[in-house]
Amino acid sequence: MYSRILKSPKNKSFFLFGPRGTGKTTWVKANFPSSVYIDLLDAEIFNDLLASPKKMGNLIPTGHKDWIIIDEVQKIPELLNEVHRLIEEKGHKFILTGSSARKLRKSGHNLLAGRALTLHMHPLTVRELGNNFKLEHSILFGNLPCAYTEDDPKKYLESYVKTYLEEEVKFEGLTRNLGAFSRFLESASFSQGSVLNVSSISRDCAVERKVVENYFCILEDLLIARRIPVFTKRAKRKLPTHPKFYFFDAGVFRTLRPKGPLDSPEEAQGQAIETLVLQELSALNDYLDLNYEIFYWRTSNLEVDFVLYGENGLLAVEVKRASRVSNEALRGLKAFKSEYPQARCVLAYGGDRREWIGEIEVIPLAEFLKNPFGG
Repeated sequence: MYSRILKSPKNKSFFLFGPRGTGKTTWVKANFPSSVYIDLLDAEIFNDLLASPKKMGNLIPTGHKDWIIIDEVQKIPELLNEVHRLIEEKGHKFILTGSSARKLRKSGHNLLAGRALTLHMHPLTVRELGNNFKLEHSILFGNLPCAYTEDDPKKYLESYVKTYLEEEVKFEGLTRNLGAFSRFLESASFSQGSVLNVSSISRDCAVERKVVENYFCILEDLLIARRIPVFTKRAKRKLPTHPKFYFFDAGVFRTLRPKGPLDSPEEAQGQAIETLVLQELSALNDYLDLNYEIFYWRTSNLEVDFVLYGENGLLAVEVKRASRVSNEALRGLKAFKSEYPQARCVLAYGGDRREWIGEIEVIPLAEFLKNPFGG
């Protein structure tokens, strides 16, 4: 339904990693209709190849010259040895989709030692949504494809979160205590967009600290969360060392975040807007091969939400939901600009007027999301 920005290599095998529900399978089937499709979610195929990976050759027609797709390849990491052999001996081209790159690496496989590229699929970007993009909808339900196409996106997201708990986490044997992991997810949702305090989360969900640290690794393994490090290059002052934490999609975050009479809707909305900006920056950074590293910047009393650093320059972005620009909202960017005068500094806010305040660009949020890198 939506045209994706992601472009595939012409004649080289590649991995396509991304969280469940981002549209990997839909994309590969639409773009490679003549390929051989091997679905490891099919129980019969999974059991056959788990018992004997060499049987994969029986699923490829003799003389086949087109692509071969293996969906959810991380479920049988041993298949990579067979893929490697078929690339070398028969010149086959593979598309290997999955929701856990780390699981493949942890199992001792080296992702085909350079014989395959690595691409990433993200939730829909604002550019991909085009005229269908609705800022309020994305803040509430995020940008997973089905969150825009389902009649009841709230129910879809509740099912999505449950699927990860019951299917991914349980099936992969990542934790034996799903109850503790579920409590951890709720507690972690309160750290969205905040400097991570593992000890505090450990106390909140009554789980040992080392177990909580392992849970965070599980979220990263499944590509449904990430930690953003602090920007310290040529720092002139002491900075914190702990990363900030984000679930990968605003809708998934809002679904995990408990709601009650003591919860602040404004706080959750602000964190969802921040998440939406991070989604867009991350996706376009990958799709357009911009090669930025993404950080945050913080001193004892000042902060900038996102700092992007790379060969294309230095970009600092502060995100505010308020419709008016206050001096307080600009303090972090002004301080960052004084230390890094070469940086492009942007305040993305909830108002509707674009302007310059000194050397800081003030851009309405919806407008910024359509073209965050400018040019």
